[in-house]
Amino acid sequence: MATGVVGVTGASGQLGGRIARRLAERGASTRLVVRDPARAPSLPGAETAVAAYQDPGALRTALDGVGTLLLVSATEAADRREQHVAAVDAAVAAGVTRIVYTSFTGAAPDATFTFARDHWHTEQHIRETGVGFTFLRDNLYLDLLPLFAGEDGVIRGPAGEGRAGVVARDDIADAAVAVLLGEGHDGATYDLTGPQALTMAEVAAEITRATGRKVTYQAETLEEAYASRAVYGAPQWEVDGWVTSYSAIAAGELDLVTDAVATLTGHPPISLADHLAAHRE
Repeated sequence: MATGVVGVTGASGQLGGRIARRLAERGASTRLVVRDPARAPSLPGAETAVAAYQDPGALRTALDGVGTLLLVSATEAADRREQHVAAVDAAVAAGVTRIVYTSFTGAAPDATFTFARDHWHTEQHIRETGVGFTFLRDNLYLDLLPLFAGEDGVIRGPAGEGRAGVVARDDIADAAVAVLLGEGHDGATYDLTGPQALTMAEVAAEITRATGRKVTYQAETLEEAYASRAVYGAPQWEVDGWVTSYSAIAAGELDLVTDAVATLTGHPPISLADHLAAHRE
């Protein structure tokens, strides 16, 4: 079992916070790295350090004495690759000996999903430093799927009839804790998925059944997808990410179901139907 202080970045966020709470429940000593100390969870065995990926000096200080680091990927940004490189370099300079990085299914230099290319770049940089590592390649978060529908109850996107092995953040958190505190994971890459790969039409049907609100899926062409999102006035890199998350599904790059969650955690992954039943709100 891992000993020493476990660092957790993004500890005030949805995924990092889940992992931090589980580590506290297991009695682990943690260093919670956050940008806003007011948002840091108050947990037994945890101390808080303030640093941002864009400030490698502060991050190096924050990680002093940390042995294993959970590096939660930064919020999507035009400079996310540079943020990740700075964070990894700061961790290595601080003496971190193992990085557990939350990556994405299908991470590759030519991935259809543009943000998955950022994850591949980060994985490669971690490898190049020579530090110990484990990569958790998460599929789409099934927790967020109800938010894909617009106010009119329609999920729009160029996903065609492709499938995604959507996974719950609770399952990712359980898997991450198993890796952070366990042994035998150095150099491993785990694809974390739910129990089944779903089409967007099936996702819409599940949401309808669970909530009573009629939700449907409307397949768009790439041109239609860009046009329907133009009203938000978002920068091009962000719109590209929104659209290509769907087109990656159409390309089959997220059509994956593994036993990694069950193997790491000892319990089966949560299905979309079960999640919706437990969170009807």
